[in-house]
Amino acid sequence: MARRIVSIGECMIEMSGGEDRAYRLGYAGDTLNTAWYLRALLGQDWSVDYVTALGIDRYSGDIRRFLDDNQIGTSHIQTIPNRRPGLYMIHQEAGDRHFTYWRDTSAAKLIADDKPALAKAVEGAELVYFSGITLAILAPRARGRLLGAIVKARDNGAKIAFDTNLRPALWSSPGVMMGVLTAAASLCDIVLPTHSDEAPLFGDKSVDDTADRYLELGVEEVVVKDGKDEALIATATERVRLAPPPGAHVVDPTGAGDSFNGAYLAARLQGKSLHDAATAAHRTAGIVIGHKGALVDPALVR
Repeated sequence: MARRIVSIGECMIEMSGGEDRAYRLGYAGDTLNTAWYLRALLGQDWSVDYVTALGIDRYSGDIRRFLDDNQIGTSHIQTIPNRRPGLYMIHQEAGDRHFTYWRDTSAAKLIADDKPALAKAVEGAELVYFSGITLAILAPRARGRLLGAIVKARDNGAKIAFDTNLRPALWSSPGVMMGVLTAAASLCDIVLPTHSDEAPLFGDKSVDDTADRYLELGVEEVVVKDGKDEALIATATERVRLAPPPGAHVVDPTGAGDSFNGAYLAARLQGKSLHDAATAAHRTAGIVIGHKGALVDPALVR
């Protein structure tokens, strides 16, 4: 039987491009992007399930087929009538990406309303992955149900990996965001924050400060990303610093951190060292930023 990974979050309709008002339709979302690269980089002795909620509309059906066609499991996707996938558009302006979102009626916002379904979804998982965005889109009580399911999965032997993925616009206040994400991180084995996002809120002066803050919560392994600068991978006994290889051609940085996470976790699941896992993660992210959209052909990263 295949060893099982579960990634929990929101899959959205992605409209990218925008040149001459022509857009390309795709599907993406931070935890889906990471699941995509886990699936691309692990053999068939692993299964990768995506846990979300969709509606009964055309695009919900298209997302299910897209995931099935790419060997990402859909058996634990909930169906919520009268709800639809969220949508976002990417446009480039002044050399940077800008996002516009429509997600008020996203089915994924109700993913934790069915407590038995959520418990069943993580049952038997070897790794459970989620993010700060997964938590941000949920109502407060639903966040508690999700974290309860994650604690139970950990008690049953699963490793828990978490990207804090700060998105202040999704939260009622910075204080609530910081409190929830800190509490969630304390339940996890691996946390994958981004220093430049966290520093203004938490006051971290360096990647070491970011790593230390999570290690003090009891996290076993902290992977601090920092864009084009060195990543720091820290445990209680080891620190590895590794910069991305030079010369990367940036076409579209969408999904870079998510692909880094997927490649890092895939390498660690295969028993690779912290250094080798970080090397693989930088390599994959370097390929992804050279292409448009968050999801590139899996053959490019294998």
